[in-house]
Amino acid sequence: MKRLALCLALAGLPAQAQTPQAREFVELARQLESVHCERRKLRREIALAEAERREAEARSLRQRFEALGRDPQTAKRERRLEELARHLADGKGGVRDPEDLQLISLHQRQAFYRCE
Repeated sequence: MKRLALCLALAGLPAQAQTPQAREFVELARQLESVHCERRKLRREIALAEAERREAEARSLRQRFEALGRDPQTAKRERRLEELARHLADGKGGVRDPEDLQLISLHQRQAFYRCE
């Protein structure tokens, strides 16, 4: 009975990354979360400004958006994140280790809702 309770308790815990690459991917994604959130918000604001024909505001928002990618640390982290994503992928649209996919997906969902 105790074993069953322990198994059920562990099954409810979030998956932990099995590979060092997945752990590094999640850590880099956490570091870049504020930048990605700001970009998401700027994309929305740019779309609204363009739809409402506020060209000057849309232009200034695009400049702010582009400035986010100019930071050397951010650019370096994003390049590494892209490398890790390619390494984790199996080349067929999936991930080599399904447990890594679960952890990365969980992190991305949580980050999305924290950004709202």
